[in-house]
Amino acid sequence: MGLLIAACASLAAWLWLTLAQGMFWRTDVRLPPRTAPARWPSVAVVVPARDEAGVLPLSLPSLLAQDYPGEARIVLVDDGSTDGTAALARRLAAEQPGLPLSVVSPGDPPPGWTGKLWALRHGIGHARTAAAGAPEYLLLTDADIAHEPDSLRELVAAATSAGLDLVSQMARLRVAGFWERLVVPAFVYFFAQLYPFRRINRPASRTAAAAGGCVLLRTDAAVRAGIPDSIRQAVIDDVSLARAVQRSGGRIWLGLAERVDSVRPYPALGDLWRMVSRSAYAQLRHRPLLLAGTVAGLALVYLVPPAALFAGLAGPPSAGSAATAWAGGLAWLLMAGTYLPMLRYYRQPAALAPLLPLTALLYLLMTLDSAVQHYRGRGAAWKGRTYARPSDA
Repeated sequence: MGLLIAACASLAAWLWLTLAQGMFWRTDVRLPPRTAPARWPSVAVVVPARDEAGVLPLSLPSLLAQDYPGEARIVLVDDGSTDGTAALARRLAAEQPGLPLSVVSPGDPPPGWTGKLWALRHGIGHARTAAAGAPEYLLLTDADIAHEPDSLRELVAAATSAGLDLVSQMARLRVAGFWERLVVPAFVYFFAQLYPFRRINRPASRTAAAAGGCVLLRTDAAVRAGIPDSIRQAVIDDVSLARAVQRSGGRIWLGLAERVDSVRPYPALGDLWRMVSRSAYAQLRHRPLLLAGTVAGLALVYLVPPAALFAGLAGPPSAGSAATAWAGGLAWLLMAGTYLPMLRYYRQPAALAPLLPLTALLYLLMTLDSAVQHYRGRGAAWKGRTYARPSDA
């Protein structure tokens, strides 16, 4: 009887998620309608980079080659790299003429700052005090993000056409090996479930999020929102940035990218595990009750359906067993059905859809590991740095 109740609760949750959670499962939220502005505004592309020599040859040339009609320049912020990132960036710029590139270094972040946000602060400050004058827009993009030649032009056209202060695209992550195929599309699916793009993009919406790999931000909006100083301790900086812009009265937009891709490989499960676990507990604001609720919710929504289906089919013939199997099977069907559009977006086979409970179990374990690492003092660790919760900083 207990499993039947859980299966019915899971089915009810999936009906609600499918119909009432902002159509999170749809993947057709792309750049809004846009036309070329009468005058193309100036843009500074700010790229924080820490030990990125492995991916920079695949990403930086795409920025240098941007076909932008207005004034644009690139500021790469070398955040204490030890692998020759700065020298490599200068060499790539010398080999491929294009947008002008400046390479700067802010030194180590002071207490109370995450490394990326300290680098962004330095890069934005450099861009605003350059001889060419303060840019009207800032493109904040990670060092592992490759852009098609018209990416900047399309982003600016979308922002100016719709009067948006922030336009963010979730870059298409690399999907090559087995573990990337199993885990990466689900990462974006879960993110969209938490932050439905359609809901974010409604005027006067209270839901806010961005994808840190590709954020076009109007400079005036950044100043008004105090970016990045107002979010200097944020580990999940993209969501915090979007919230700060929204709270200050700015209009934000988030969608999936068509011509913006991450080139960072995650070939092994351990690579993906570290990528998720480093910030999972920070997403829960380091609160044990939220952790317990998240674990229970993941189990109910993702793990109960297959368990109920198999238990109902294996149990003795009875009305209760049949009802358990039907409730679990229907919930699993809704789960897989809503996952299919994301798999198509990532050009992956539909056969991966029924495996979503397994992927959810991995994410549940990654979240628990994130909490364990936090209480061991290893917290949100990235490239040799560990960040405490804000109250501890």
